[in-house]
Amino acid sequence: MADAERVSAVREVWPLLVVRDIEASVRFYRDALGFRVEGRAESDGGLFWCRVSRGGASVMLQQWDPEDGLIDGRGRGVTLYVLCDDVDLLYSELLSRKLRLDPPRTESYGMRQLFVPEPDGYALCFESEIVAEPVTALAPP
Repeated sequence: MADAERVSAVREVWPLLVVRDIEASVRFYRDALGFRVEGRAESDGGLFWCRVSRGGASVMLQQWDPEDGLIDGRGRGVTLYVLCDDVDLLYSELLSRKLRLDPPRTESYGMRQLFVPEPDGYALCFESEIVAEPVTALAPP
């Protein structure tokens, strides 16, 4: 294959969310949502960046700094859709972690969705595909 025809596989996307209080955000993702802290960077003895993950989903969190511009409204209009195997099971788990959430909804396009408010205003939507039960044909009498 010629070099011009070669392409690199794209494997994952790790969105970077700028947050007002990174310690509070880490507690939310770790303690409330069950994510693990996978990587971290500190400066002057304080955490300023980390990556949290659960299963195949990762999000990077970065402490807001005044040079980043205004923090208010930063999460507005940003929704992260996170695919999972069973959104109803996740809902039960998150309730046991003391989150107050509306129950998952079934959408007309075949997804069951659970919206989780995030401390900085980013929207998180955990969703799983609705699997139709196979139809068994009846034998003629």
